[in-house]
Amino acid sequence: MTHLGITGISKWRFALVTGMRESQRLRLATLIRLRWLSVAGQTTACVCVAWVLWWPFPIAPCFALIGLSVGLNVYLATRYSGSYRLSSNAALTVLTFDIVQPAGLLMLTGGIQNPFTVFLIVPAVIASATQPPVTVAVITAFAVAATTVLAMLHMPLPWPEPEVLMLPQSYIGGLWFAIVATLVFAVIYIYRVAAESRTLADALAATELVLQREQHLSALDGLAAAAAHELGTPLSTIALVAKEMQRSVPKGQPVSEDVTLLVEQSERCRLILRRLSSLSSSSERHLASLSLMALIDEVAEPHRNFGVELDVEVIECIGSEPVAARNAAVISGVGNLVENAVDFAESSVVIRAGWNHAWVWIDVLDDGPGFPAAVLDRIGEPYMARRESRDQRSGGGLGLGLFIAVTLLQRSGAAVKIENRPTKGAVASIMWPRAAYAENPREGRSAEWSEFDL
Repeated sequence: MTHLGITGISKWRFALVTGMRESQRLRLATLIRLRWLSVAGQTTACVCVAWVLWWPFPIAPCFALIGLSVGLNVYLATRYSGSYRLSSNAALTVLTFDIVQPAGLLMLTGGIQNPFTVFLIVPAVIASATQPPVTVAVITAFAVAATTVLAMLHMPLPWPEPEVLMLPQSYIGGLWFAIVATLVFAVIYIYRVAAESRTLADALAATELVLQREQHLSALDGLAAAAAHELGTPLSTIALVAKEMQRSVPKGQPVSEDVTLLVEQSERCRLILRRLSSLSSSSERHLASLSLMALIDEVAEPHRNFGVELDVEVIECIGSEPVAARNAAVISGVGNLVENAVDFAESSVVIRAGWNHAWVWIDVLDDGPGFPAAVLDRIGEPYMARRESRDQRSGGGLGLGLFIAVTLLQRSGAAVKIENRPTKGAVASIMWPRAAYAENPREGRSAEWSEFDL
């Protein structure tokens, strides 16, 4: 059984990001529905002001702008399918219209003094949640520019005559600042939250792919056994017929050599199937359960020939050695932590293990440079900053690999703590309640470090 190390994670990450870009693009149907909602709200507001309150304002131009939105919606709905997803440039064009159209209505009805000015924030918020940074910046700048123009250039606010509402310039300036500040803050906040959500979703998907890969590798032995069993009977028949043909064909005939070759190759196939059956039977027994020290030996063995001394120590053993069902998540998680330690160690890595009646634990210690303080605060986050490695073997540093390791181990019921050692290097500590380790569930509840009492 092999595990997918940090170097291989970049390939999974590339495949995931490439495959998910299409699903992260904004659906045109979503914008069309939102625009219908906007059309309904704008129409209701104009009707109420014109024929309920009877306040004067340019009714015809306002309904012309609303009709423009209706026409665009009808065109897009009939031109494109409901599942069509917009490119960044197309989204920029559509969202720009969603700023220009309400800005035109506001210019005819009081500009920034109209309380509906806050709706200029909506297109920028939509862009911040779905679009790349450049598109978000352009939409935000356009919304700020529209707000600025509305503060200086607009028709009077609809108001019952002969009263005329005149807001002081200082208040208008403060209103402009409040709208712009709210717009910028909302865009930055939503963009950061959406970006972190997408990153976490990609990383979790990669974690599932890694675990699925390990499970597929475990299933290969079972497939070998099934193949050996299914092929055994027809191969025996072929071998029997070939031997009968060999006895019935006189030597020296042109067909004799072909029949002899057929018998030899059938016997060779039988030997191969026998080895597959033997390998599968022994592997099945081996895969059924795994002791703690066998787990450590399995994850440590691939990293013993990279110029770093790798030692295994047992520091406490009270009671029998814990044995658990083989779990691809645990093997991959511990293996990634060991691989990381070897990548960044200067000369040695120590794997310390122990157990008692309550707990099972593994510590992975290296003598490398340790973690910068800023990185320690983000341990376990996907795509976090990296520390400098001893060499460039790993093709990078900490990032998605460490996130996967921590996530997989926590799902097995372990608590994971990574910190710098007092003198030099770093230590990754993994601890399971003994009952949870023995059960080794796919998903479990991590123990709290405050509960550890050894």
